[in-house]
Amino acid sequence: MTATYTFDVFSSLDGYGSYGGDGDWGGYWGKQGPELLDHRLASFQAEQRMVFGATTFGQFVEMLAASTEESDVRDPWVTRMRSMPATVVSSTLDGPLDWPDATVVPGDALDIVARLKEESDVPVRSHGSLSLNWALMAAGLVDRIQVTIFPVITGRTGTDPVLGGAADFDLELLEHRTLDGNTQELVYRPTLHVSGH
Repeated sequence: MTATYTFDVFSSLDGYGSYGGDGDWGGYWGKQGPELLDHRLASFQAEQRMVFGATTFGQFVEMLAASTEESDVRDPWVTRMRSMPATVVSSTLDGPLDWPDATVVPGDALDIVARLKEESDVPVRSHGSLSLNWALMAAGLVDRIQVTIFPVITGRTGTDPVLGGAADFDLELLEHRTLDGNTQELVYRPTLHVSGH
């Protein structure tokens, strides 16, 4: 049986994944609440395999190395994510990796993830890694897109449009929930949009 692959991403309402140098929002745009953090931890409790592109993986490692135990970066769900086995798709990275169970796999991302989905006995999840996931979506390898929309508009400072480089997709809403009264989590099944339909 093929493992389910979830592309998990945080976004502002206007579709940005982060903010530029003059932004002062802080992690989660400063909008994280106890319900969101508890839900994130619960969604990472089940065994899963993480997949990262080299850029996102490098950002996580750098962010965690520069953080303290008390900072937002070390929230329990992030600590849990870091303890999971991870595949890093990269032809440029080499060890040692500051991650307990990460393996760098060079080569074509589509082949690597297709093989991983066939061989993994646990679900596969990717957090961030935008360009990697756009390519995987276009190839039909993403089963679920989990978008957490924070209640902010970052029109002046927003960077990294989370779906700005993706192809056209029709989406089927599988799940939705409101966290802390104002953050939306939407889970969709993507299907490549065929012209004329």
